[in-house]
Amino acid sequence: MLANSRFGGMLMAVKVFIDGKEGTTGLKIFERFEKRNDIEILQIDEEKRKDPVEKAKMINASDYTFLCLPDAAAVESASLCTNPDTVIIDASTAHRTNPDWAYGFPELSSEFRAKIAASKRIAVPGCYASGFIALGYPLVQSGIMPPDYPVVIHAVSGYSGAGKKAIAQYEDKNRNPELDSPRLYALTQAHKHLPEMKKIAGLAMEPVFNPYVCDYFQGMTVTVGLHAGYLSKKATAHDVWEMMSEHYKDSTFVKVAGFMGEGTLTEQFIPANTLAGTNNMQIFVYGNDERIMLTSRFDNLGKGASGAAVQCLNISMGIDETTSLI
Repeated sequence: MLANSRFGGMLMAVKVFIDGKEGTTGLKIFERFEKRNDIEILQIDEEKRKDPVEKAKMINASDYTFLCLPDAAAVESASLCTNPDTVIIDASTAHRTNPDWAYGFPELSSEFRAKIAASKRIAVPGCYASGFIALGYPLVQSGIMPPDYPVVIHAVSGYSGAGKKAIAQYEDKNRNPELDSPRLYALTQAHKHLPEMKKIAGLAMEPVFNPYVCDYFQGMTVTVGLHAGYLSKKATAHDVWEMMSEHYKDSTFVKVAGFMGEGTLTEQFIPANTLAGTNNMQIFVYGNDERIMLTSRFDNLGKGASGAAVQCLNISMGIDETTSLI
């Protein structure tokens, strides 16, 4: 018997179903549960994993269901839930801007954390979106950056975030030589993370977003540059660093590095892969009094996907949010 505060006292392990366990995020969530004795994984027969009748049985028998699916499939699976006690944690894009769903980034504010703890529907943030919103939300909420600021985002990611097909291409010994180089994509400015970037950060318009997929497996940086003269109030790079440091001072997983990376960077480079395998995010503020730069660094498979999903589960369960994450 195990303690579980959400379900009231001493209970058996909570039942968890992972819909889409074969994908990268689903597999990582499953791996994080392997050493937990408070989780019972409900397994669906392989030949029935896309059968809506069988999936409905699993979803409604679970205390928690993770949706690690394409958007349309996630919407379909969510609609199969008729058990009022089942909590759905969706890792797809489908519900991230839906006000009826909690947005799964508890470090943004106490309101975000409380909604995650109370909700039966939780949308896990996108990887790039997490990196930008960690920067953009405090900037807007503090009044430093106006909501109509013309934001431009540059980001790089390891190829693990691009899905099974892309992973196979990068790991093919006879691969296209173009994969040796960083590759800019989302050229039509219609990336699926843009709506949540705009809404959750509190922007008046979607940002310009320039993501690169690069020849390493996992890890991500997201960078935003600001012209001080166009901010809502006078602020230097150090002022922005002080604000960000105060915003995340009580956070376990999101930490603000010393100004200009002091104490964290060994030289004046910010590599993107150093937090791979963790649920941590680091924020850097640097630049000068005229041009202010902010970068978030994290694991696109951790805080950007499976780690964030498990963190939301832990908060919903009412247990230590770091369980199986550190």
